[in-house]
Amino acid sequence: MSEPNNRENMTPPPTPSYEIREEKSSRFPFMAVVLGVGLLGAFGLSFWQHSNMVNLRMEMAEVQKEVRVLRQAANDADSEVLKTLETVRAELDNTRKESAQSVEKAREALRRQTNVIASRLTKRQDEQGRQLAEQLDEIKTTTEEATARLTDITSDVGAVRTEVASTRGELDRTISDLRRTTGDMGVMSGLIATNRKELEALRSMGERDYYEFTITKGQKQQRIGDIVMQVKRTDTKRNRFTIDIVADDKRVEKKDKTVNEPVQFYVLSRARVPYELVVNEVRKDTLVGYLAMPKVKLSAQR
Repeated sequence: MSEPNNRENMTPPPTPSYEIREEKSSRFPFMAVVLGVGLLGAFGLSFWQHSNMVNLRMEMAEVQKEVRVLRQAANDADSEVLKTLETVRAELDNTRKESAQSVEKAREALRRQTNVIASRLTKRQDEQGRQLAEQLDEIKTTTEEATARLTDITSDVGAVRTEVASTRGELDRTISDLRRTTGDMGVMSGLIATNRKELEALRSMGERDYYEFTITKGQKQQRIGDIVMQVKRTDTKRNRFTIDIVADDKRVEKKDKTVNEPVQFYVLSRARVPYELVVNEVRKDTLVGYLAMPKVKLSAQR
């Protein structure tokens, strides 16, 4: 610990004065050079800084100019955007109003159409109800009429049955009153009818085919059934007549025959049973009667 203190207390030896003067003389040019270089450096630095400041200010001015241009452009763009927004907003408002008006018009049209349809449906339902009521009334009336008619028909059926039974009984009595006689050829004839009532009774029996006729003397030959006849003479006082008959292309004269007398003749090509001609009434130049033809024909037998 004592050693360092001793060193601090030690004083350096004195330096010779000439050495100090030499050192000072040798340092002055160097210092001047350093000072000149420093001043030049300071001037250069100051010029460089000044140039940089000028350039920076010019750049700042350009930037400010560009900023002003950009601000103006932004302001113009904002104005355009605002105008566009206002236009779009106005168009949207108009569109909303038009849409609202269109929707309201559509609703009104739909409401009117619905009312029209409802009115038509109501009218149609009323009309259908009225028609249904009318049809029901008609059905009721028809049913009542049908019931009354059925009652009448039942009564009529009973009356008809009674009448048919009466007619049948009368027909049976008429048939029982019919008579058989021998014809002009000597062959026993069938039942002979003397009037229309008896002729209808013969038809109902279905044994022969019957053809009524009224022929006049002045007429040409007249076809009755499958034969041809012509009146030659009539005698109203004696109820006699003469007639020509053509059958199988053969002419036969039946002369001076009387009323209700069976006039018989054969048509061999058609039947084996004789035809019978009966005159019920002799008028002036006119004969009224019927032709009875057998149902069984020769062609049928073949």
